Amino acid sequence: MNTSSVVFALEKPIGVDRPRPNDRMGSRGDSWNTPLLQQPLTSHVSPDLIITAAEPDFAHQFGRTPAQTCGRSLLELLHPLSVTVLSKRFAALAEERVNRFVERVSGVEASGRVFRGELTAIAVKDTGTGLAGIIVFLHPDKPPPDTVESAAKEEPATDSHPQLSKIDAAILEGIAAGASTLQLAARLYLSRQGVDYHVGLMLRRLQAPNRAALVARAHALGMFREGRWPPLILPKFIE
Repeated sequence: MNTSSVVFALEKPIGVDRPRPNDRMGSRGDSWNTPLLQQPLTSHVSPDLIITAAEPDFAHQFGRTPAQTCGRSLLELLHPLSVTVLSKRFAALAEERVNRFVERVSGVEASGRVFRGELTAIAVKDTGTGLAGIIVFLHPDKPPPDTVESAAKEEPATDSHPQLSKIDAAILEGIAAGASTLQLAARLYLSRQGVDYHVGLMLRRLQAPNRAALVARAHALGMFREGRWPPLILPKFIE
């Protein structure tokens, strides 16, 4: 079955409780008082964050149909500022350091309009293979009157230049120097899956089809210090 065309429409995934609107804590344990829509919008994503199934309401929140949403990276639907934060949070899920997280995010509709909300991600594990997928619950904020357009102006869906985490920068430098996945995993104390996960994020972030193109794209963006070997990412591209 081609999962890219499946519409996820379960009222409640087996073994997983939907987050309640009044049960909300941030990544640092702080509570939020922003009013949310009553029911969360649900999707399923693969370990590399490709949307494999989405409820119609989830897709419609982004101005798309389920068919247009499935097969996309979840990160493509979010504002670049949210991508920077969520990349770290999803990496923690992939490396099995946490089982779930809740984070404030900014989503971008197909029209370019930005909305705010709360995203809950819950790891789905498969015995013997680790992370099998992720269930994502999205709670959009209730837009106050006459502030929808101002929100889009405050957070335009553009990015001046890509920002990498320190671990992503180290991996990209290693790839540019010819290091293998095993070498990077040993050097950075990650699993092979952890390295592949970070590489996958950067491939989508820089819109590159493979590792060679990723390095070429990074060079084209001026991310590497000129004339330096081994390769070194410039500080302005690192968070």
